[in-house]
Amino acid sequence: MPVTEKDRDILARTIWGEARGESTAGKIAVAWTIRNRVFDGKEKSWWGEGYAGVCQAKYQFSCWNKNDPNYPFLSGARQILFRELAQCRVVADQVIDGKVPDPTGGATHYYATTMPKAPAWAEKAKQTLKLGHHVFFKDVP
Repeated sequence: MPVTEKDRDILARTIWGEARGESTAGKIAVAWTIRNRVFDGKEKSWWGEGYAGVCQAKYQFSCWNKNDPNYPFLSGARQILFRELAQCRVVADQVIDGKVPDPTGGATHYYATTMPKAPAWAEKAKQTLKLGHHVFFKDVP
């Protein structure tokens, strides 16, 4: 499946919306979680098709919810600082192009430790990594 400029842009914006306060390693982990969904091995993934489809699938990444405070920045209604988006674009390109290894061990889910409590799905999933303010999981039922 070819990766478009839209895919690269939407992935970078999602990294910004989900992990802009994280280290580069934290941003890479979030991007790899998205990549793992894109390449989940299913012919027709319920997460969406391609990077843009997965990132913008309803209720998958809260930064794309219209009521999220990040949404005006991601949609282009407000401007993201050039330096911040440029850093996220570098991470997006590195992950899409396979230039950095997957630190998540195949995670397809994560949650922010700043949430009041862990999501119910985390109880039965396999934790693969805790990095910065995110906990990563695979084998989510």
